[in-house]
Amino acid sequence: MHPLDSAPPGRPPASLAYARFLVRRRRLVAAVSVALTLITLAVAAGALGVLSLSRIAAPGSESDQARAILADQFRTGPPNLVFLVDAGDRTVDDPATRTAAEQLGQEIAAQPGVAEVGSYWSRGNSPALRSEDGRQALILIRVPGEVNEARARVGELATQYAGQRGPLNVRSGGQDEVFREIGAQARQDFLRAEAIVIPLVLLLLILIYRRVALALITLGVGVFATAGSLAGLRVIASFTEVSTFAANLALVMGLALGVDYCLFVISRYREELAAGNDVAESVVTAVRTAGRTVFFSGLTVACSLLALLLFPLSFLRSFGYAGVLVVGSALIGSLVMLPAALAILGRRAARPTVEREVESGWWFRIARLVMRRPLVTGGAVLAVVLLLAAPAIGLRFGLPDARILPADASSRITADEIRSNFGQEESDAIYLVARQANDLNRLPQYAEQLSRVDGVAQVDSAAGVFVDGNRVIPPTGDRTAPPTTDRSIPPTTDRFTRDGGTYLMATPTQDVLEGDVGLVDRLRAVGSPYDVMIGGSPAEMLDWRDALTERIPLVLGLILVLSFAVLQLATGSVLLPLKATVLNLLSLGVMFGVMVWVFQDGNLAGVLGFTPTGVLEASMPLLMFCIVYGLSMDYEVFIVSRIREEYLRTGDNSLAVATGLQRTAPLVSTAAAVLALSFAVYATGGVVYLKMIGVGMAVAVLVDATVIRGVLLPAAMKLAGRANWWMPAVRFGVPARRESRQPQ
Repeated sequence: MHPLDSAPPGRPPASLAYARFLVRRRRLVAAVSVALTLITLAVAAGALGVLSLSRIAAPGSESDQARAILADQFRTGPPNLVFLVDAGDRTVDDPATRTAAEQLGQEIAAQPGVAEVGSYWSRGNSPALRSEDGRQALILIRVPGEVNEARARVGELATQYAGQRGPLNVRSGGQDEVFREIGAQARQDFLRAEAIVIPLVLLLLILIYRRVALALITLGVGVFATAGSLAGLRVIASFTEVSTFAANLALVMGLALGVDYCLFVISRYREELAAGNDVAESVVTAVRTAGRTVFFSGLTVACSLLALLLFPLSFLRSFGYAGVLVVGSALIGSLVMLPAALAILGRRAARPTVEREVESGWWFRIARLVMRRPLVTGGAVLAVVLLLAAPAIGLRFGLPDARILPADASSRITADEIRSNFGQEESDAIYLVARQANDLNRLPQYAEQLSRVDGVAQVDSAAGVFVDGNRVIPPTGDRTAPPTTDRSIPPTTDRFTRDGGTYLMATPTQDVLEGDVGLVDRLRAVGSPYDVMIGGSPAEMLDWRDALTERIPLVLGLILVLSFAVLQLATGSVLLPLKATVLNLLSLGVMFGVMVWVFQDGNLAGVLGFTPTGVLEASMPLLMFCIVYGLSMDYEVFIVSRIREEYLRTGDNSLAVATGLQRTAPLVSTAAAVLALSFAVYATGGVVYLKMIGVGMAVAVLVDATVIRGVLLPAAMKLAGRANWWMPAVRFGVPARRESRQPQ
């Protein structure tokens, strides 16, 4: 007997008492469920407005500390808004262009919320801010503050100043403008997906159930799971940053898990009705059998996503919050709300047609066929799966840029122009920050050495501007002074020095920004006369990646251990969790193979409408690993729990596998179709991250629910035989002698 069913003599098991309570108080439970749903919908309605895309930063890292020093001591930092100024037929040095650009910079600097403005014209004709053809130049703006407030102000400034202004054509861009547009696009994709997915899921459920009431109840549970997670995210967002993308995950998984769990409970309820049991008994049995499976299934998904909270990165932690909230809401909907609704519907929820014999079912016959030749059929399918997974060998991680956005997004257009027309980009400069720098006479030599580092286009400092070891702008920043290489010119106190400290800016070339991640290490290798901390966008992205990869072994290990423990608890076996782990990794291999082939290598880029960069941003594959692993275990629990029940009843391993597969595989494949449909909608979205999740997850769940569970699972269980149910020392619900086998 399962521990949840244990009770003192004379008392009913806890699960039995719970199920009977739901039946007895069904109308009260239904009324509370409706009220709770309305409350969560009201709270969830404002969730999208408080979610955000946090800046790429690893809390406590060197780059994070450098950003804080720049802000506190030097009153500066990386710009988060960039204006690309196009002079048209003139050059940026034309007097009319210069006058208009200087006026524009002064006007922007006077705006509320703007802390700093620098441009080609105000920084002594800095080469880093001028295009190679001389017809474009940059204005860099820093808008400090909390991320949501800063981005809102950035958006206002971009709207206000972008466009034709006298002889100048102005386009907006920059890191915060890119992320602001990504967030807006993600919210738009969420609303569009919601409008598409919900009606399609309802139609699919009507076709499955042939009962409109059941379809509406199941969809209601899915909506409750989504609303419950969004409401929870809104509350969490009042204490910490929560990513906008978490709402997209909540929609997909809320609907999918809500429908998924309802399918299994309703199917078992209908099965009990068809066996001649009354309504109350059928509800109780469904809760105690299918409900138990749903509980363990939810536990496995929650464990996989809960592990994301171990990362110190708010972006990934957001998905951990969303995952746990989704699972909790889906379990409440399927194990509290649904049983009460079934008790009210009674026999109106029964199947409209008589169910066919198990032995005549498609999945029963497939399982029997596979188990006749498990090595041949399993080996052939395994070869196909490995072939699909093969591209994953070439997986390469890189850093994200504006190409995450659609090609027609304004900040993406600006970024593409800068990438094409500028040999470097100061908005992605690397900052070398010295809180204390007592001897500034050593600064010119240090700046000169930094400017010689491969991949550095220019170094700006209090000692002047250096290119390839030569000082091209003197420390005074006087645009009328001739370039000089005389290192005897003393440095002056300017924007680079304050309170006894100094900082330098090393502007990387575009080639380095395209994927050379070694520049930061090369800069560190240059002997510094001061204690220097390195920051800026490239360093922040590298620290983000390092913080991510540092925790990966711990996170993956925890997922594997917890999932193994939950599945072992659910099945009473040691071998079955090991087998499930191997099958899950095969599903993940297929997903990664598809991601590399499509998104890294650029196949189907024209069809899906994105720009390949030759790399994948590291957080996306990790996130998808956690989601797919949890969902794969979800399907494993559903199928193996029913196989276990049949084995306890018959003692025949092969018959139990075929019967259990026939009972559950149609539901698993239906649930997978709903989930794949929900994810696939995002493949038509505008943000590459969501396209990756949409395509990768849809492929993974379909392959897992059909090929992996339909062929490789029965083949593996046939080869293992009675060893499937072996448990050393402690037998958990699987007695050693056949005559003791009874269904729970």
